[in-house]
Amino acid sequence: QVQLVESGGGLVQAGGSLRLSCAASGRTLSSYDMGWFRQAPGKEREFVAAIRWKIAYGYYADSVKDRFTISRDDVKNTINLQMNSLKPEDTAVYYCSARLPTSTWIGTKGSYEYWGQGTQVTVSS
Repeated sequence: QVQLVESGGGLVQAGGSLRLSCAASGRTLSSYDMGWFRQAPGKEREFVAAIRWKIAYGYYADSVKDRFTISRDDVKNTINLQMNSLKPEDTAVYYCSARLPTSTWIGTKGSYEYWGQGTQVTVSS
């Protein structure tokens, strides 16, 4: 079992930056693919970014590419999401997630087994 706890959300003006963190307990994250998803009010939860368990290669939704950076620290058992040039449309609850590696595309929401409680990110215009 993996427990995930997000932190770092808050209120920021458009163009600003935030850094989200996800701390894991229960299992080491080094064997898991890790992802960030977000859900805005009235919308489906959507893929934001993910990173593979074995290589530090990030995958990104087109809407955040070149603005967000995902990273992992397997020693500290955490992953981070650096968010720059934030826009009002980035406002959402951001969720950290984990899955054992599969051949399913890493951005597939249903392939993730473990989820955090989420952290609110609000970007004002």
